Amino acid sequence: MPDLLLELRSEEIPARMQRKAAGDLRKMLTDGLVEAGLTYEAAREYWTPRRLALDVRGLTPRSKDIREEIKGPSTTAPEQAVQGFLRKAGLSSIAEAHVHSDPKKGDFYVAHISKPGRAAEEIIAELVPGIIKSFPWPKSMRWGPASAKPGSLRWVRPLQSIVCTFGPETEEPVVVDFEIDGIRSGNVTYGHRFHAPGPITVRRFDDYVAKLEAAKVVLDADRRKEIILADARNVAFANGLDLVEDEGLLEEVSGLVEWPVVLMGEFEQDFLTIPAEVIRLTIRANQKCFVTRPQGAAEDLSNRFILVANIEAKDGGKEIAYGNGKVVRARLSDALYFWKTDQGDLPDLDQLVESAAKFDLNLKKPLDQRMARLDHLNVTFHAKLGTQGARVARIKHLAGELAPVAGPDPALVARAAVLAKADLQTEVVGEFPELQGAMGRKYALLQGEHPSVAAAAEEHYKPQGPSDRVPTDPVSVAVALADKLDTLTGFWAIDEKPSGSKDPFALRRAALGVVRILIENRIRLGLTSIFAKAFANFAGGAGQISDLLAFFHDRLKVYLRDQGARYDLIDAVITPQSDDLLQIVRRVEALGSLLDTEDGKNLLAGTKRAANILAAEEKKKTLVAETVEPALFREDAEKKLFSAVNQAEKQAGQAIQNEDFSAAMLTLSVLREPVDSFFEGVLVNDEDQAVRANRLALLARIRAATDQVADFSKIVG
Repeated sequence: MPDLLLELRSEEIPARMQRKAAGDLRKMLTDGLVEAGLTYEAAREYWTPRRLALDVRGLTPRSKDIREEIKGPSTTAPEQAVQGFLRKAGLSSIAEAHVHSDPKKGDFYVAHISKPGRAAEEIIAELVPGIIKSFPWPKSMRWGPASAKPGSLRWVRPLQSIVCTFGPETEEPVVVDFEIDGIRSGNVTYGHRFHAPGPITVRRFDDYVAKLEAAKVVLDADRRKEIILADARNVAFANGLDLVEDEGLLEEVSGLVEWPVVLMGEFEQDFLTIPAEVIRLTIRANQKCFVTRPQGAAEDLSNRFILVANIEAKDGGKEIAYGNGKVVRARLSDALYFWKTDQGDLPDLDQLVESAAKFDLNLKKPLDQRMARLDHLNVTFHAKLGTQGARVARIKHLAGELAPVAGPDPALVARAAVLAKADLQTEVVGEFPELQGAMGRKYALLQGEHPSVAAAAEEHYKPQGPSDRVPTDPVSVAVALADKLDTLTGFWAIDEKPSGSKDPFALRRAALGVVRILIENRIRLGLTSIFAKAFANFAGGAGQISDLLAFFHDRLKVYLRDQGARYDLIDAVITPQSDDLLQIVRRVEALGSLLDTEDGKNLLAGTKRAANILAAEEKKKTLVAETVEPALFREDAEKKLFSAVNQAEKQAGQAIQNEDFSAAMLTLSVLREPVDSFFEGVLVNDEDQAVRANRLALLARIRAATDQVADFSKIVG
């Protein structure tokens, strides 16, 4: 079977776009081939900074002939219907149609359409230009004299050449010939821009890869990553250091080079007084370099960094490393200035007195000054939700309400809430927003804050994703909950809720954060009451409590399912009024444990049978007695079940009141035997109406007893 090789070579493609673009190319081409009637065995995409490539194996050489029938109107249909049929079938006159007969419908027109198969080369030559013209780049450009013409080619960077060959391994492949905006497809590519800029004639994918490698181009991005990582580790180890690995940076750097060459640079030891996070981000953001640390060190960095060049320099890379070192030193000088400035006094302290008094701030402390400035400048949080200062005041109040639940010292909670957002006014966070929180913690410790207050400055943002850890310090827990609940109630109050896949304010993540903090810290909290207190800060928010609670139920279900809980058990336990998430989790756990036992499985079957009979009779308006009357019992099984239900209902109710859900489930499990015996020996639909109504009332008691812990009708099985 023939194989297809396609390469689109251009000026440098931004690293962040390469992987997706290659995937888009594979999908668009293979979808187009299949739609045109071709099949293939495998397809894989490749990319470098200067090319997107596609290797399609086992492509059928020709699409199949197609014969189809298009049914038309009756032979007595009006002319308008006949003309519509001709247009649909592509016929020039009705004489080209056939007449078929149906015993019921009579004679009608049918078009017999025959479409001969097409050669794969023809399909590819038609398909690829269309893909190039409609390619979904996030940003694209026009270039050259042709760019002045309407509809001229757009590409992420100027497109320079196209390789497109097709053929089996046993024969010489052919060039699939097509042209787009003056660029004609061929079998010639080019190697590394500096090491091997000359033309290279290729036949098929295997020799294409080999010839590019000889021309200093590693086509496979994952292999480039492996080379960079292995060489970086080795260079660091040879210098008595460990590489600080960074998957995101590795992905980016592999998209900046076609022939990776790992080198080491250095900067002055004095810069190591800057926090490690700031050094790392400075070097990463500005020079795309990796940092290193002394072997065995956990936090401290060394003054050496790893860079990845795209050429093998004659001097072994000394000048490249030196040039990068100069730029790194300049950027670190800026970072050192930011770091020291943040620890000094602000020049406008006299204007911050009012804000300092509002939040009980000490203007002799640098972080307090930044919080006062945040309030004084009226920095906007959201146009409809006011300023950051107003938000901090709300978080402080709400954190105070949560302190008794989380258990910390209320004074520490108040202090932590006030300082939590202060680092937004620091120079370092202004330069590196991703360090918000982390820098707040450092600056808080530097000015002598309680460790829990400092920790809350960083941890109140957590968890920021399903794999991020949750805060456990009680102060951090209270402030983190307050921060997230203020965000959620605020956006609910202004009707900015998540919709479909759109969640611009990350409200699903915030709600899931609240869920995880409460459950993983085993905290009991009535959400309804805390929502009411939070909504009190916003006009028109009170009516949103039930809707927000339902949103939390959805997030809890997502969390529990990820933990392996059965969806039906969650649905069986949750009611629209359930607002204690930890209690819901305990009920689900207890219910799961019960249903793992033989008694639990049989009880479920018996309970569902009782509920189904009861529901069917209620639907038929059959009389069900309001209470069970023992005098109407005729069978011992009725008496035993009635006694067991009375006892189980009472004991389960007491266990639930004590919040011992496992005990409640265990109590219900004793109903298994009397329920089984009842259904084996008793006919519910007795001829005597009073007896039947009494037995249905007994079934209602079974349903009521089990409903105390869960809605068994929602459980599968």
